[in-house]
Amino acid sequence: MVQQLSPWKVLTRRKRIQADGSEGETKLNRVLGLWDLTALGVGSTLGAGVYVLAGQIAKDQAGPSVMISFAIAALASLLAGICYAEFGARVPKAGSAYVYSYVCIGEFAAFVIGWNLILEYVIGTASVCRGISLYLDSLLNDTLKETFAEVAPMNVTFLGSYFDFLAFGLVVVFGVALAFGVETSAMANNCITCLNIFILGFVIIAGAIKADFTNWTVDPSTVSANATIGSGGFFPFGFEGTLQGAATCFFGFVGFDCIATTGEEVRNPRKNIPQSILLSLLIIFLCYFGVSTVLTLMLPYYLQDANAPLPYAFEYVGWPVAMWIVTVGGLIGLLASLFGALFPLPRVMYSMAQDGLLFRFLGKVSPRFHVPVTGSIVAALFTAVIAGLFDLAQLVSLLSIGTLLAYSVVAISIMLLRYMEYYEAEENQTRIDSRASETTSLTSRAERFTCGSVCAQLFNVHRVPEPNRISTRIVGTLTALFSLIALGLGLLIMHAYSAIRSQKAWAITLLVVLIGMICLVLLLICLQPRETRSRLFRVPFVPVVPAISIFINIYLMLQLDTWTWIRFGVWMIVGLSIYFLYGLPNSYRELRRQRAGWQRLKYSERL
Repeated sequence: MVQQLSPWKVLTRRKRIQADGSEGETKLNRVLGLWDLTALGVGSTLGAGVYVLAGQIAKDQAGPSVMISFAIAALASLLAGICYAEFGARVPKAGSAYVYSYVCIGEFAAFVIGWNLILEYVIGTASVCRGISLYLDSLLNDTLKETFAEVAPMNVTFLGSYFDFLAFGLVVVFGVALAFGVETSAMANNCITCLNIFILGFVIIAGAIKADFTNWTVDPSTVSANATIGSGGFFPFGFEGTLQGAATCFFGFVGFDCIATTGEEVRNPRKNIPQSILLSLLIIFLCYFGVSTVLTLMLPYYLQDANAPLPYAFEYVGWPVAMWIVTVGGLIGLLASLFGALFPLPRVMYSMAQDGLLFRFLGKVSPRFHVPVTGSIVAALFTAVIAGLFDLAQLVSLLSIGTLLAYSVVAISIMLLRYMEYYEAEENQTRIDSRASETTSLTSRAERFTCGSVCAQLFNVHRVPEPNRISTRIVGTLTALFSLIALGLGLLIMHAYSAIRSQKAWAITLLVVLIGMICLVLLLICLQPRETRSRLFRVPFVPVVPAISIFINIYLMLQLDTWTWIRFGVWMIVGLSIYFLYGLPNSYRELRRQRAGWQRLKYSERL
C-alpha cells in the first residue's frame, strides 16, 4: 500500500542533483565553448542600450558621474553574476534559475521562476525585434510604418497601431536558424558580437581624441537657464542622482544570465560557465564605462541627445563618418541582442517540459540536430506573434520583474545550498530513480524537533560541524525572515527617504531597528554548520554577498509601477492554471511512482 502524499509534499519536493561533480547525461549536443558563451552573454547585454543608455542617464540623472553609476551597477550585477556562476558549476543543466530553485527551494517556486523566465525572454525578444524595425524605419523615413499601417491596421487599444511584419519575420527566421543549427548560429553570433565590440572600441578611442576635461567642471552661471544643469561640476545632481542613475544602469547589465541556460550544450560546463559569466560581465562593464566616460568628455552632459547620444556627439565634434559608423553599430548590437534573447527561451521550456511541468512535446529533442526543435519553433512562433501584435512600450517593464525575481531566487538558493544537509544517495533510491545520474538525496536524519534542540542549534551551542535537518530548517526560516526584513527596509527607504535625511526620530529608529535585525539574522546564519568545501567555483563571503544581492533586487522591484505588477499578476494566473491543471498532477503521479518503487524494493529485500 503506497503512503498517501500530501499536496504540500508535492509542491515542495526538490530536484536532485549529483553530488560527485559529474555532469550526467544529456540529450543535447555539447558544442559550445568558453568564447561562445562569452559572446552570447556580451551580445545579449550590449545591445542598443550601450549606444543610448549613457547619454540618457548623463543628461537627466547623473551628469559626468554616470561612469560611477555604471561602476556601482556593475558591482551589483557582479553579486548576482557570481551566484549564477556557482550554480552553473554545481548544476550544469539547462534551465538557469528554474533548475537552481528546483534544487534548493522546491517545485512550486521553481515553476514560478521558470514561468517568469519565459516571460522575460519572450518580451525581451519581441521588444528587440520591434526596436530593429523602428531603427530601420527611422533610416528609411518611416516607409515601413506607413506600409504596414496601410496593409494591416489595428484599432485595438492595448495592441499596436499596425501589425509589424518585419518584427514577426525576424523572430521566425532567427528561431528556425536556432532550431536547426546551434553551432552555426553560435559562430554567427560570435562574429556579430566581435564586430559590435570593435565598433565600441572605435567609439572609445575616437571619443578620447576629442575629449575636453572642462566638460566635467561646468559652471551653471555660464549656461543658458533653459538647460537642465543642476549644480554643475562632476556631480551636478548630487550623489543621490548618481545612485538613481546606478539603478537605471543596472538594467543595462541584464542578459548575462542567458549563459546559465546552456548547461547541457557546453563542453566542460563546470569550468566554462562560471568563467564566461564573469568574463562577459567584465567586458560589458569596460564597454559601458569607456563609452560613458568619452561621451561626457566630448560634449557637456546637459547638451546630450537622450535618443541618439553617440551619433549626436560625433556630429557635435564634426566627425560625420564616425556618426554613421555608430549608427551601423546600433543595428549590429540589436541583432546580437536578438540572438541572446531568443536562444535561452526554448532551453527553459525544454527543462520544464522534461520535468513534466510544461507539455511534454516542448521537451522532445531531435535525434538528428540534438536540439528541442519543436519547443524552439513553438517558442519562436509565439514570440513572433507577440512582436507583431503588441506595442511593447508598456510591456518592457515586465522584463524587470522576471529578471529581478530570478536574481533574487538564485541568491536565496545560494544561501540555502551552502547550509543545506547533503546526504549521499541511498542505494535503494538511486536504483529506482529513472534519472539517478542527475540526483542526490536531500533527505535527512531523523533529528527530533524540540524547542530545546532548535534553540541550541540556533546558536550552535554544541558546535555541530556538518549541516543536519534542524540547522537546514533554521537557515531556511532565517533566509525567509531576512527577505521580509529587506522588503521592509526597502519600503522604508522608498517612502521615508526625506524623513531619514531630515533625521526624524521615528525614521532613524525604524532604520536602525531594521538594520540591526538584518545583522542579527545574518549572524545567526553564519553560526550554522555549512557544507564541506569543494573544488568547484563558490560564492565568497556567504551569506553576506547573497544578502546584499537580494536586498538590491527587492529594492529595484519596489521601484516598478502598479500597472507592471497588474500585468505580472495576469501572466501568473495563466501560468498557475497550467501548473495546477497539468504540472502538479504529473508531479503527483511521478512521486507516487517513486514511492511505490521504493516500497517494492524494500519488500523484495526483506524476502
